Amino acid sequence: MAAVRPSLWLFVLGCLVLNGSIADKRDPECSHFTNTSCERCLENVSCLWCFSDESCVKYPVGNIIPPSSVCPLREARWGVCWMNFESLIIAMSVVGGLILLPLICCCCYCCCKKKFRGSNQDEERWAKQQEDRKRRNEERKAERKMQYDEIRRKYGLLQNSEQPYNKFENE
Repeated sequence: MAAVRPSLWLFVLGCLVLNGSIADKRDPECSHFTNTSCERCLENVSCLWCFSDESCVKYPVGNIIPPSSVCPLREARWGVCWMNFESLIIAMSVVGGLILLPLICCCCYCCCKKKFRGSNQDEERWAKQQEDRKRRNEERKAERKMQYDEIRRKYGLLQNSEQPYNKFENE
C-alpha cells in the first residue's frame, strides 16, 4: 500500500470536524421540543421523548439504556413514537436472537461436519498404515521363504522337479 500524504489526512480531519460542527448548528437543542409533539422531538436522533411529562430530553449516550431518573422505560420513546423503549429493547433482543441462532447452528453444523470429515481422514490414515504393515510383512515373509529355500537347496532338502530322484514313502 502506498503511503498517504499528511495533507490528505489533514483535509479529511478538517472535513470531519466541520461536518460535526455544522451538524451541531443544524440540530436544535432537544429541550426546545418540550410540550410539542413526539414526532417533532424524534426528528433529532439524539433526543428522547418522555410521554409522562411530555418532555424532550437529550438521550444520555453515557448509558445504553436511559436511567429511570430521566424517564421510565414504559414512557420513553426513541426513534419512533409508536413503540416504547421497553418494547424496543425486547424487539431488538428477539431480532438479535433470531439472527444469532442460525449463526450458532451454522457454526455447530460446520464444526461437526469438519469433525466427521476428520474422523474419515483418521480412518483412511489407519487403513493406509495397516496396508503398509501388511505389505512389509509380506515382503519379510517372502525374504524368509527365499532364505529357507536357499538353505533347503544347499542341503538337498528342497523337493524340486529338477532333481532326478524322489524320496520313497513307506506306506
